[in-house]
Amino acid sequence: MKRPILYIAITNHGFGHATRCAAVAATIQKLCPDILLIIVSTAPRWLLESYIEGDFIHRPRGFDVGVVQKDSLAMDKATTLEKLLEIKKNQNSIIASEVNFIRQNRVQLILADIPFLATKFAKAAGVPCWMMSNFGFDFIYRSWGEIFSEVADWISDCYGQCDRLFRLPFYEPMEAFSNITDVGLTGGSPHYSDEQIRAIWGITAPKEKTILLTFGGLGLQQIPYKHLQKFPDWQFITFDQSAPDLPNIIKINDHKYRPVDFMPICGRVVSKPGFSTFAEATRLGVPIVSITRDDFAEAAFLLAGISQYNQHQILTPSEFFDGNWDFLLQPLQQPLSSEPIAKDGNEAIAHEVLSFLVVDG
Repeated sequence: MKRPILYIAITNHGFGHATRCAAVAATIQKLCPDILLIIVSTAPRWLLESYIEGDFIHRPRGFDVGVVQKDSLAMDKATTLEKLLEIKKNQNSIIASEVNFIRQNRVQLILADIPFLATKFAKAAGVPCWMMSNFGFDFIYRSWGEIFSEVADWISDCYGQCDRLFRLPFYEPMEAFSNITDVGLTGGSPHYSDEQIRAIWGITAPKEKTILLTFGGLGLQQIPYKHLQKFPDWQFITFDQSAPDLPNIIKINDHKYRPVDFMPICGRVVSKPGFSTFAEATRLGVPIVSITRDDFAEAAFLLAGISQYNQHQILTPSEFFDGNWDFLLQPLQQPLSSEPIAKDGNEAIAHEVLSFLVVDG
């Protein structure tokens, strides 16, 4: 039997798409160790390796821009549009070089999250293109007004050529797609026991006074760390290397540790709206504290999702940036739904991919 070969294309936007794809890729690899994974992403290799234990080919290529950002909240719409128009102008040469690579490497299936050009080079290479996401970039750009409508139409047209979409929870309707399969939450699972994490990092505070601060791969300028001094017997965990050296802050600087590894020992995760953080915390039943984000259309669906399925607190930016952080002392809001959310996204997508590659391929 020939070796199954899967090409996974990941958007250039932030780290969250890379980690949720890597969690799915890791599940596929566990179920079928023989598979050759080709991960096509500008995300750093260490990030992918923190999720995928086995070997894979890393092809550092980007086919879209997502949203150009200065940090995890500040967006540059003008530069985003400029870069999108540049990609549109150069799409034929981008497609041609990828088609060449796909054919040379005998790729049998493309799984994309969710760079729109993937459908074009899949069609040109004669390979099916499946996608996974809870939103499309056409939806994000369309919400930014008339100036983006032409580019959004082009992207919707690309998405319309997708053979199959695995729609993740907390989704916008994703109307450009014609063949949709709804799946559960995706994400990583902790690699260490609670005892190991506490011992390695010297974390002694009780769970309810241990707080994970995580704002995605781009971080966040102006996190008001000064308020943490009001909680001297609490423990705050951050991956932000520019955080001040306060006695109650632990800075995680080792790439083999991920936010999900710390979630089980934390009483709350303080974050911006982001699918991967929300999904991993919800899979583990760890409460989320998030700030609202009015200028990014996906955020409303994410905040509605955690309100429905997880204990939560939703803060205005002024409560987060200018308040005194008394929200840490307030009771959590309970989930609106009494029904649990499905958490089997990794496995559901992995089984479908493998039944196509191993049985049909």
